[in-house]
Amino acid sequence: MTDPQPSRRYRFGIFEADAATGELRRRGVRVKLNTQPFQVLLMLLEQPGEVLTREKISHELWPDGTFVDFEHGVNSAVNRIREALGDKAGNPRFVETLARRGYRFVAPVERVVPGEASPAAVSEEQGTMQHEPETSFRGRILATPQELPKASYPVVQTLFVLLQFMYLGFYVGALANLAEIADLFSPLPKATQALTILIVTAAILIPVRAFLLCAALFHAPRIQSNFLRIWPFLLVFDELWSLSPFLLLHHINFGLALACMTLLVYSPFAQRSLVLMGAGGVDPEAPPALR
Repeated sequence: MTDPQPSRRYRFGIFEADAATGELRRRGVRVKLNTQPFQVLLMLLEQPGEVLTREKISHELWPDGTFVDFEHGVNSAVNRIREALGDKAGNPRFVETLARRGYRFVAPVERVVPGEASPAAVSEEQGTMQHEPETSFRGRILATPQELPKASYPVVQTLFVLLQFMYLGFYVGALANLAEIADLFSPLPKATQALTILIVTAAILIPVRAFLLCAALFHAPRIQSNFLRIWPFLLVFDELWSLSPFLLLHHINFGLALACMTLLVYSPFAQRSLVLMGAGGVDPEAPPALR
């Protein structure tokens, strides 16, 4: 394995890799990455946009040739890199797989001169300091990809799709039983306004759920970033629709409706976690031709 050179520091997106310390940082916060995956990352950063073959990676990591199953070792190292960067093989933002050839780093890379900070770096640092309280607050509530458990692709994909069908069932069921719901709302002080909110939100959210279903089932590009962009909007409406079990009070008792509501309160956070765990992307275990 080649020794890291102190002068090698690279910045790409919100990440920075320092060969001298062997550290990968995300907005200044260290991201855990073992030695061999970090060495592979440095090799990719040294030649962005160019193909790095599996054979060259194997030669750098195991120069004495004693490692037998180098295919598994290289795949494992690249997977660790993707986990650290929050990247996906099916929709790469950083590391692209070239079937039967190797890998390529596709994001812009900036080499950092020791002792100097580019204007972009200063701007990013200032922006990070300004938003530090918000990031810290969100970090205590929302899980990061590194904090989530590892689960098989079929499990996370199936759960995400089922949650979308569940919400579609809520919306369609509510619109199909407006007369019964109007009777249930009648004792409320603002029954008409409550019924209007129900109708409008259901009409808005049906196409949103249809979009998420299609995006997940057909592996739409950038589904993760698109979902995270609309997630705050979904959070508000999903928490509102967590009250939907009470629309069934003519059929179930109050205690069961309350129990169902408490589970639904967590649903938007579960959807976010499933997307970060790979739902909607391409199955990493699928043959290269299908990715």
